[in-house]
Amino acid sequence: MSAPPDGLPVYRVLTGPDDERFCRRVSEALALGYELHEGPAVAYNGENVIVAQAVRWPRSPAE
Repeated sequence: MSAPPDGLPVYRVLTGPDDERFCRRVSEALALGYELHEGPAVAYNGENVIVAQAVRWPRSPAE
């Protein structure tokens, strides 16, 4: 597949509290075929740990 499914962008940044829901969102993106782009960013907002994880659609060998 040369493009992400359902019209999704080739680059996405997933963000949210560091909880099971966030982990499932990242896992779902990986299951669709996205790859992690670098490591996550983690911040504390005084109440919760907030995580950001970039994912990207892999390029075809011809690109």
